[in-house]
Amino acid sequence: MNQIAEAVAHHTTENLTDLLDQQRQAYLAGPVPDHGQRVNDLRALARMIREHQDELVEAVSADYGNRSHHETLFAEIFPALDGIKDTIKRLKKWMKPQRRHVEFSAFPSSAAKVIPQPLGVVGVIVPWNFPINLSIGPLINIFAAGNRAMVKMSENSRNLTALLKRISVDYFPEDKLVFLEETGNVGVEFSKLKFDHLIFTGSGTTGRKVMAAAAANLTPVTLELGGKSPAIVGPDYDTDTAVERILFWKLFNAGQICTTVDYLLLPEEKLAEFIEKAKQVFKKRYPDIHHPDYTSVIDERSFQRIWQTLDDATQKGATAIDLTDGQGDRGDTLKKFPAHLLINVTEDMTVMQREIFGPLLPIKTYKNREEVAAYINRGDRPLAIYPFTRDADLRDYYIDHVMSGGVSVNNAVLHVGQHDIPFGGVGESGMGHYHGYEGFLTFSKLRPVFYQGPLDPLKLLMPPYGKLASSMMKLMLRLTK
Repeated sequence: MNQIAEAVAHHTTENLTDLLDQQRQAYLAGPVPDHGQRVNDLRALARMIREHQDELVEAVSADYGNRSHHETLFAEIFPALDGIKDTIKRLKKWMKPQRRHVEFSAFPSSAAKVIPQPLGVVGVIVPWNFPINLSIGPLINIFAAGNRAMVKMSENSRNLTALLKRISVDYFPEDKLVFLEETGNVGVEFSKLKFDHLIFTGSGTTGRKVMAAAAANLTPVTLELGGKSPAIVGPDYDTDTAVERILFWKLFNAGQICTTVDYLLLPEEKLAEFIEKAKQVFKKRYPDIHHPDYTSVIDERSFQRIWQTLDDATQKGATAIDLTDGQGDRGDTLKKFPAHLLINVTEDMTVMQREIFGPLLPIKTYKNREEVAAYINRGDRPLAIYPFTRDADLRDYYIDHVMSGGVSVNNAVLHVGQHDIPFGGVGESGMGHYHGYEGFLTFSKLRPVFYQGPLDPLKLLMPPYGKLASSMMKLMLRLTK
C-alpha cells in the first residue's frame, strides 16, 4: 500500500480537522477551477467507477449479505455514470456569468452580473442503502461547481468504504477528495467541522442532530431525509399496471429506499383485485426469495425490527398476506425478509407511524379524493407522492393539495433519476436540492457583482445636500411611478 493510501486507511477523528485544513488550503490556492479542470475531475470520477465497476458491485453485495447485482447496476452505477455525462454536457452553460438588469436612470453606463463560484470544501454524509449513488451523486454537483469534498460513509458499508479509500487515491489527491469510514464517533465529529456546505442523507432523527451540530459553525446544510411516501391509485387506473409498478419499487432493494412506496391508498372496490394480482406478480418475479435477485435486509438489527413491525401490526388487528407462501425464516442468516401486504391497518400500529424501510406494504382504502388528501396532510410532509390516474384533473388535484418533496405520476421513484429536475424534500422530509442545475447552484455561491460605469450620478447626491440633491431625488422618485 502506498503512503497516501496508508494515510487514508487510518483516518480518525483526531485528523479530520487536518484533512479539512488541507483541502481548504488547496481551495485557497486555486479557488476557481476553470471548465477544463472541472470536466477532468468529472471524467476521473467516471473512470474510477468504470474501471472498478465489478468490484464496487461485489462490495455492496458483501455489505448487504446479498444485494442483487442488477439492482446495484440500475440504481447506482448507471445513474452515476449517466449523471456525469449529462453534467459535462451542460456545465459550460451553468458556469456562465449571468447579466442582470441595472436601473439606467440611477446607474447609467454601469453593469451587474451574477457569477457562480465554488464554495470551497463540502462535507457529504452517506447512508448505507444506496452508498455509491448517494456518494457519487453529490460529488458530481460538488465537482461541477468547482469544490473539494470529504465523504463520510456508513458503518454498514465497510467493504465498499475500504474499496473506495483504496482506489480513490489513484484518481484524486487527498486535497480534492477523501473517503472516510465510520469508526463509532467519526460521524459526530464530522458534522461539527466548519465545512462550507454539508449534505446529509438519512433519517430525520439523525438529520436533526447533524443540523444542530452544523449550526454551531453556521454551516449551511442540505438534508435529504425520508418519510412515509404514499402511492394513490385512482378509481380509473388499471389495477394490473398499478400492481406491477408499485410492487417493483416496493421490493426493489427489499424496500430499503427513502423514496419507495411506503404505503398504498386504494379505492375500496379495488382491494380484492389488487391482492390477487400482487400474489401472481410476486410468484412470477421471485419464486424463491433465496435467489440472488431478492435483496437482503442490511443487518440483523433491521431484519428483526421489520419482524417486530409485522408482529405489532398483526397483534393489533391487521391482516397479513405473505406473498412468499411461508418462505421467510426469522433466523435466516442471509436476512431475506418475506414480502407482505398488510390490510386493515390502523394509526396505532408502528407500520403506520414510522418509515418502514422493508418489504411490507400497508394498504388503506378510501372513498374519495378529499379523504385521501386530508389523510396525507395530517402527517409529516412526505418525500414523494405517487398518484396513479389517467384523469388530469385528479392528478393535478393531488399535486396541488398534497405537498411533498417530489412527484412521480403513474409510477414511483423515477423523478429521482431525472438529471434535469432537482431532488429534495420539504418540511420533515428534508431541505435543499441537488441533481442537475439546482445541484450546481446548491454548491455554488451566486456572487453578485456591480461594475461602476464612467457616468456616476451619485456625485450629484453627495453631501452637503442642497437644492440639486433634492431635485435629483424628486426626479428619481417620479421615475418609479
